[in-house]
Amino acid sequence: MPTNVLVAYGTTNGSTAEIAEAIAGVLRKEGLTAEALPAGAVPDVAAYDAVVVGGGLYAGHWHKDARRFVRRNGKALGERPLWFFSSGPLDPSASERDIPPVPGVKKAVDRLDAREHVTFGGCLREGAKGWVARMILRNGKGGDFRDFERIEAWAAKIGHELTLV
Repeated sequence: MPTNVLVAYGTTNGSTAEIAEAIAGVLRKEGLTAEALPAGAVPDVAAYDAVVVGGGLYAGHWHKDARRFVRRNGKALGERPLWFFSSGPLDPSASERDIPPVPGVKKAVDRLDAREHVTFGGCLREGAKGWVARMILRNGKGGDFRDFERIEAWAAKIGHELTLV
């Protein structure tokens, strides 16, 4: 049974990190050892039995740290149970319907035979970094659209799959 799970994430303003922490917390409640770490801070995945990778979406692309992590660790990721998540829509759409992965993430899902990809709503708060984020906020389009019940249910499903292996 895989016991040591990495939840790696790429984030700019911290909301994807909060999703990753929630996922790792649920996995720990399921009896697994799990840690959430910034994707750029993980040199390799050799110490982990399973991996969840998440990235914030920016202009139709996954966060650069998540993309680089997957490229850097592709072979090893393909050899262990793997899940992907994205966070980004600044509206309730991610809780209302399944949103497919953006093209770059879809290629990684297929190439590495990831078990699943899910898109969660995003969060953009006052004080966010980046001029695009500030413009979105200035136009009144910010807010927190993360659905933590859905996030935690997805994480519990992963935990259940891993404890059945």
